[in-house]
Amino acid sequence: MAFTNSNGRTQTSLSDINITPLVDVVLVLLIIFMLTAPVLQSGIHVKLPQTKTVSQITKAEVVLTITRDQEVYLGSKPVNLSQLPQLLIKPGVSPANEVVYLRADERVPFGAFASVMDAVKQAGISNISIVTEPIQNKPAAQ
Repeated sequence: MAFTNSNGRTQTSLSDINITPLVDVVLVLLIIFMLTAPVLQSGIHVKLPQTKTVSQITKAEVVLTITRDQEVYLGSKPVNLSQLPQLLIKPGVSPANEVVYLRADERVPFGAFASVMDAVKQAGISNISIVTEPIQNKPAAQ
């Protein structure tokens, strides 16, 4: 687009967009998201036991986690073991149809594991799946 200024000269307008600030902002946002994404996805860290047969979790509605320090979490919230049966009961949902996924650190004593299992059974839920990791095959040394 051309226009004439007060001196009688014809000039063209600057129609190029400077994208350098846009690229700078996008790169800064990218770096911020790259740094914060692992923190948001970390959740509760437990070292799961390894087994040969592992099936994928299709939909994790109720996930219980037992940490190495024997702390129990329902989802990502810490819970008291004595309150767990009441927290697992959902109004209008039959406990027979409920599925609970149990993630337990491999170093948790069996007594703590059995206590959590008992609390789940007190809620009337009998479908309990134990979450494990597949065995990592190490390459043979040559």
